[in-house]
Amino acid sequence: MAEQTSGATTGMRRVLGMPALVVFGLAYMVPLTVFTTYGVVTESTGGHLPGAYVVTLVAMLFTASSYGRMARVHPFAGSAYTYTQQSFGRHAGFLVGWALLLDYVFLPMINYLVVGIYLNAQFPVVPGWVFMLAAIVLVTGLNVLGIRMVTRMNLVLIGAQAVFVVVFLVQAFRVIAGDGTASLNGIPSLTEPFFGGDTSLSRILGGAAILCLSFLGFDAISTLAEETREPRRLIPRAIMATTLIGGCLFILLSYAGSLAFPHWQRFSSVDSAALDVLRHIGGGLLTAFFTAAYVAGAFASAMASQASVSRILYAMGRDGVLPPRLFGRLSARFKTPAVAILLVGLVSCVALVITLDLASAVISFGALAAFSFVNLSVIKHYLLDGRRRGPLAVLRYGLVPAIGVALTGWLWTSLSGITFVIGGIWVAIGVGWLLVLTRGFRRPAPKLELEHAG
Repeated sequence: MAEQTSGATTGMRRVLGMPALVVFGLAYMVPLTVFTTYGVVTESTGGHLPGAYVVTLVAMLFTASSYGRMARVHPFAGSAYTYTQQSFGRHAGFLVGWALLLDYVFLPMINYLVVGIYLNAQFPVVPGWVFMLAAIVLVTGLNVLGIRMVTRMNLVLIGAQAVFVVVFLVQAFRVIAGDGTASLNGIPSLTEPFFGGDTSLSRILGGAAILCLSFLGFDAISTLAEETREPRRLIPRAIMATTLIGGCLFILLSYAGSLAFPHWQRFSSVDSAALDVLRHIGGGLLTAFFTAAYVAGAFASAMASQASVSRILYAMGRDGVLPPRLFGRLSARFKTPAVAILLVGLVSCVALVITLDLASAVISFGALAAFSFVNLSVIKHYLLDGRRRGPLAVLRYGLVPAIGVALTGWLWTSLSGITFVIGGIWVAIGVGWLLVLTRGFRRPAPKLELEHAG
C-alpha cells in the first residue's frame, strides 16, 4: 500500500475563495447541460421539463445542505466516500466509492454521445459514430500525453456559456412576445410547463430522477477543501450557492424553451431536440453558435471526466484495491496512468451503442445512492454519534437530512428497470470484490483515495 499523505503535508496552497469555488462548481456542472437531456425528459414528462427541474432542485438543495454539514466536520478531499467512511465505516465507504465509480465511468460516455448527436445533426452526411470514435481517440490520446489545460479554462468556458445563455433568453422571449400570448403557441397558461395538464406526478418524478446528472458538480466543490482558505465556512456556502444558481439557470432555460417552442410532440429526434428549439428561436446562426459552444464544452468535460476516473483507477491500483501491476503504474515516458486511461477510452466505446437516456439514468443511479448516504451521514454523525439534542438540532441534523434521504430515495426508485439491472450488477461486482479484498470480511476494507470524486 502506498503511503498516504494529507493535504496539509503535501504543501497544497489554500488560495481558493468563494468566487473561485462557485466558478469551479458551475464549470463542472456545465450550464448548457440543460440541453443534453432536453428532449428525453421533455418527452418522458409530457412537456413538463421545467417542473421536473423544480423537483430535482428541491431535492438537491436538501442534499447540498447535508454536504455542507459534513464538509464542516471533514474538510478533506473524498466527498461522499469520505463522509460515509467516517460515519459508517470502511465497508460502507468502499461501496459508496464503488458507486461513484459508476458515475465517472459513464460520464465520459455522455459527452461522447452529445458530440456525436449534435455534430451529426449539423453534418448529417457523416454518421454520429464517426464523430464519437474520433472524440474518444483524441481525448484518450491527449490524456495519455498529460494534457492539463482544461482545468485552467473553467472561467473561459463559463463566460462563453454565459454569453450564449443571454442570447438564447433574449431570443426566446422575443419569440414569445412576438406571438402575442403564450396561449397562441398552444399553451393554455404560463404555468403549463411546470405542473399543468394531465401529466401524472410519477412521470415528472421519473424525469426529475434523470435530471440529477445535471447537478453533478455542486458536490465536487467539497473535493477542494484542502485548497480553500476557510473550508469549514466557504465550502458549505459555495455548495449551496452553486446548487441554487445552477438549478435556477436550468429552470429558466427550460421554461423559456418550453414557452417559445411548446410543440414537443414534433421533435425530429428526442436526443437532439434542443436543435429544433434553437432553430425555431434563432435560426441557423443561433444553432451554429450553440453547437460550437456545446461541443467544445462537451469535449473539455470529456477530457476532465476521463482524466478523473483514470486517476481514481490508478489510485485504486496503487493502494492495492485493483491489480497494482496493471493499474498502479505510470507511463515511464509521459508520467500518466496510461493503462487506466486506455481502459476508460475502451469502455467509453460503449457510447457507440448505448442510448442517451440510459447513460443518463445510470449516472443518476450512482449519484442518488451517494447523495442518500451523505444525508444519512449527517444524522449518524450529529445526532447519533455527536448526541446533539434540542429542537433546533433535531431540525438541522435530523429532519432536513431525513427529507433529503426521502427525496433522493423517491427519485432513485423512479428510475427505469434497466437502470436498476445495470446498477445492481455493478453493486454486486463491488460486493464480490470487497469479499475478495477482505477475505470474507475478516480483514478491514482498503482505503480508497478518491481525491477527484464527486
